Amino acid sequence: MNQEVDAIIARLTDWRGPVLARMRDLVLSTEPGIVEEIKWRKPSNPAGVPVWSNDGIICTGELYRAKVKLTFANGAKLPDPAGLLNGSTGGTKMRAIDLHEGEMVDADAFQALVRAAIAFNRQR
Repeated sequence: MNQEVDAIIARLTDWRGPVLARMRDLVLSTEPGIVEEIKWRKPSNPAGVPVWSNDGIICTGELYRAKVKLTFANGAKLPDPAGLLNGSTGGTKMRAIDLHEGEMVDADAFQALVRAAIAFNRQR
């Protein structure tokens, strides 16, 4: 686990902290070898964005005022039988899960999506 991601979660004093922590735990417990790091630091977001990867980016954990957004780098190419990918990204490659206060994601369905992302990364 990355200490910078720990710090991001610790700074969140509202509902987003526990949601990001739960989704992080689900990603990291899906399969051994998942790498967690911070990318895309910029003046408007100096802490950066948590990124999880395994043979390529699986997903990112972005924080907004009213949602936690988990963007799957190749989400448009992944099977999503549970319909988790509900967030718009405006492109033909990425898809996202937007989580608002009080919403929960089915852990098994989410981890199946993470496994599909890893499988997609490995076949490229």
